[in-house]
Amino acid sequence: MRTSVLDSYALLAYLFGEEGKDKVVAVLERAAEAGKSTLIAAPNWAEVRYQVERKAGASKWDMLSEKLLALPLEVVPADRALAEIAGSVKARHRMSLADCFAVALAKDRKAELYTGDPEFTQVEGEVKIVWLRKS
Repeated sequence: MRTSVLDSYALLAYLFGEEGKDKVVAVLERAAEAGKSTLIAAPNWAEVRYQVERKAGASKWDMLSEKLLALPLEVVPADRALAEIAGSVKARHRMSLADCFAVALAKDRKAELYTGDPEFTQVEGEVKIVWLRKS
């Protein structure tokens, strides 16, 4: 099984039952079966937290974060090496910095990146994108 990275869009689709949720469920199930983790960069995890907190409140985040961390999901710290890659991506593309960390993690781990955010069309030649939304 190829390593997979989720951006915040993908994890939020999973949490809120939005378009693409089934693809996220499938990748998490495959990871569990293979005894591997699906990855999310720490800045993307932070985005998920603030989005959940804004939409549903801090107590909802407390409950959901426990459930998320019980999944085959690893929050990857934003260390210097990942920051260097993300900075390079940001220098070349008009993307949010958090999205650049998702790209950096996918590049670093030679992973496929799950998203529905159209901002990622800019990096399709750099990483394998698995689109959650139907075109």
